[in-house]
Amino acid sequence: MSSRHATLRRTFSAQFGAMPMWLVRAPGRVNLIGEHTDYNDGFVLPMAIDRDVRLALAPRTDRQVHVFSLNFQQHDRFSLDDLQLTTTSPWGNYLRGVAWALQGAGFELTGFDAVMEGNVPIGSGLSSSAATELATVTAFRALGNLTLDAVQAALLSQKAENDFVGVKCGIMDQYISSLGQAGHALLIDCRSLGFEAVPLPAGVQFVIADSTVRRGLVDSAYNERRAQCEEGARRLGVPALRDVSLAEFERRAPALPDLVAQRCRHVVAENERVLHSVAALRAGDVTAFGRDMDESHTSLRDLYAVSHPVLDTMVEVARAVPGCLGARLTGAGFGGCTVSLVVNACVPAVVDALQREVARRTGLTPQIYLSGAEAGAGIILGE
Repeated sequence: MSSRHATLRRTFSAQFGAMPMWLVRAPGRVNLIGEHTDYNDGFVLPMAIDRDVRLALAPRTDRQVHVFSLNFQQHDRFSLDDLQLTTTSPWGNYLRGVAWALQGAGFELTGFDAVMEGNVPIGSGLSSSAATELATVTAFRALGNLTLDAVQAALLSQKAENDFVGVKCGIMDQYISSLGQAGHALLIDCRSLGFEAVPLPAGVQFVIADSTVRRGLVDSAYNERRAQCEEGARRLGVPALRDVSLAEFERRAPALPDLVAQRCRHVVAENERVLHSVAALRAGDVTAFGRDMDESHTSLRDLYAVSHPVLDTMVEVARAVPGCLGARLTGAGFGGCTVSLVVNACVPAVVDALQREVARRTGLTPQIYLSGAEAGAGIILGE
């Protein structure tokens, strides 16, 4: 029994006077390449990481849900017959939203007692919210023997976040938390919602570094870039920027306003980089994939203008270490994390450089997470 499982069981017993019957989990994620392409109907390539959200739970005989969060040291209680947003325990809105979305889709739910704990760092851009949602779906599915597949689970979780919690996220986070496969990244077509597993080669590891700078992507900045992309697509006469090849874009870019052209150039090239990266990974060409990661960061910094000086420093420091094949910011930008592709033997040197040199140059010490590609949401133990 893992120490986390033991802690969940002890806490459950202390809170509810019994032992949990089920333990479920759902992972966070890191996006390897494909940034700000999702709302342009493009492609993304995330992988599920070994940090997750877990629920230890037992069914109730009424329609109440009672959850104690170890991370927040708070209780949240709600009725499945009266699902409302709460301001006293905002983390509980993700569970309430999932219940709302599942019942709206016609599923009959069973109430439960649960203890929730997660080690996905909150606010880092590694998707603790999607992990919470998919863990909750898995809990309801286990107790009620619900017949919904992993795609439905992801879509209903996204609906919960969009329409109940009120955060207009794309589908990537929920898809990878639900559909992740061990040893694989997941290529997602954000238009068709099609997906395919992409095997990750041996001999390399992804080093995730949390800058500890919390993202400052205010709604106005996000909406501005989205509007610029939409303007570019409109002027180019296409439904979305994913419908323009890079060669065609470069021919027609002079007709666009300069700033619109910059934003669109990033998105068009980033879509091509994702597909090129997938081909490189399938061929085992980690060097080519690393170059794509480097180019992605440069584009996000210079064309899309969503980087941050600390992120740029982290990328520069990682790249300077022999054995680092590529590095980039990951997520929306303006803070959060970087991800570096590193030869296994060189991982300790990259970690050491990130912690010492970034601290020397910025005054901040990044938090480092090493992870392979993990499986998506599921039941760990059940009766």
